[in-house]
Amino acid sequence: MIIRRARTTSVASIAILVASAAMPLMLAAPVSAAENSNPFLGAWELTIPGGGAGWLGVTEKDGKLSASILWGGGSVLKVDGVKVEGGKLVLTRIGRPQRAATGGGSTETITATVDGDDLKLTMVRKRADGTESGKANFTGKRQPPLPPAPDLSKVKFGEPIALFNGKDLTGWRLLEPNAANGWSVKDGVLTNNPVQTPGQPRKNYGNIRTDREFEDFRLTLDTMVPRGGNSGIYLRGIYEVQVADTFGRRTDSHNMGAIYSRITPGESAEKTAGEWQTLEVTLVDRHVTVILNGRTIIDNKPIEGCTGGALWSDVSKPGPIYLQGDHTGVNYRNIVLRPVVK
Repeated sequence: MIIRRARTTSVASIAILVASAAMPLMLAAPVSAAENSNPFLGAWELTIPGGGAGWLGVTEKDGKLSASILWGGGSVLKVDGVKVEGGKLVLTRIGRPQRAATGGGSTETITATVDGDDLKLTMVRKRADGTESGKANFTGKRQPPLPPAPDLSKVKFGEPIALFNGKDLTGWRLLEPNAANGWSVKDGVLTNNPVQTPGQPRKNYGNIRTDREFEDFRLTLDTMVPRGGNSGIYLRGIYEVQVADTFGRRTDSHNMGAIYSRITPGESAEKTAGEWQTLEVTLVDRHVTVILNGRTIIDNKPIEGCTGGALWSDVSKPGPIYLQGDHTGVNYRNIVLRPVVK
């Protein structure tokens, strides 16, 4: 079942090894080809080799191009080189040496051509010895412009929907059918326990998603993470709200309550590991508000694009709530969603 609402606009894991990780590039708004002589400027929704979700952002300031990319899992990272040459966008990413014995890593080049709002891209990886590997073709589409920040005082929410009944996994299913299932229910708590057996191959535990799909909403829940715990709550299946043991750390886009690698909380409000914590997350018109333990840590901020682990890169699609279970143990309870209505 999909719960829809009127849209405000009519326009429609593999980790990357790079020289240095950078903060995500914030785009004020995607730039259409008609508005600038460089048709590559703006935000692009990528479908990377293998069908995973990715994202590309290209900006220009004082005549100098910059670009950041998200490749499946992980963070949005700045590329090492970007230029337009012969009508093509050329991106360069320099990998760290993978093995000291071989004496080098690799350089990855992504070349893109544009046709209106569509990109065709080719990736080629060159090893330190000059040989090539990993050539692949993939595609991208221009991301719809961000709507203005909504006036949340005027947004109407529907009746609450209990996504978790406190008794069993009714309404939820594994995202990866072949993954091990570490999820169970006891005493009103949804628990993930990804047990690994010493001396045995590592088990790949699965994430779970709701059967139902939603557009804009307000989500409330309680969560408890163990020491060193790491999970995440995906809004519409594409935007991750980080759930992790980060008490006592400086604010960062990878901390508890952050939009992973996209939006850094304005303050730290997490509790210590092993304590129940409350989250209230409001997603309206691609803007998000996060209240952690009663304190507003993200206030109606725009989300520039999908985050690592997204089910797809299309920001216009409705999607499920999904909970990350492939990292460590975690607990959830009282999961309630109120969809936005007209």
